[in-house]
Amino acid sequence: MRHNLFVPNKMPYAKGKNRPDVPCILCAIVEKNDEVERLEVHRTERFTISLNLYPYSPGHLLVFPNRHVVDVRELNQEEVQELHKLQCLCFEVLTHAYQPRGFNVGYNMGDASGASIAHFHLHVVPRYPRELGFMDVIGGARIIIEDPNATQEKLVQIFQELTTIHQRKETV
Repeated sequence: MRHNLFVPNKMPYAKGKNRPDVPCILCAIVEKNDEVERLEVHRTERFTISLNLYPYSPGHLLVFPNRHVVDVRELNQEEVQELHKLQCLCFEVLTHAYQPRGFNVGYNMGDASGASIAHFHLHVVPRYPRELGFMDVIGGARIIIEDPNATQEKLVQIFQELTTIHQRKETV
């Protein structure tokens, strides 16, 4: 049986409507541009981690380089290694915050892939048993049970705590 995943409120955004007038939305987030809604939860010298503005589930994160990169093959070796470390940190933070039963992880590159942003970014999507409910199936609407600002506050704190713990372990 084939299943479809619909995110109906994203279509205008994907078609370019209701988007901030900036060359690259992820670069604008890195630059802390007031034109864009920033849901940043963690930042390093090379990467930013942000909540997805159109999440598939609470805690849906985007990990992206602070420099403008379109393709994963443009990352240097240090960036590739840090991306992997941050992906694992995302798993740890989301497990601490939400206890998901699994994760979807991946990236879309190029127009044919469904990428709506031409800046490389990794999706980390926490998954839960029986996610689809009545409103998803019958109403065609996803109910996000947590306000994005509350999610942001919660995850910023956990990222800070776990990053501090990891830094202490690395200095021992």
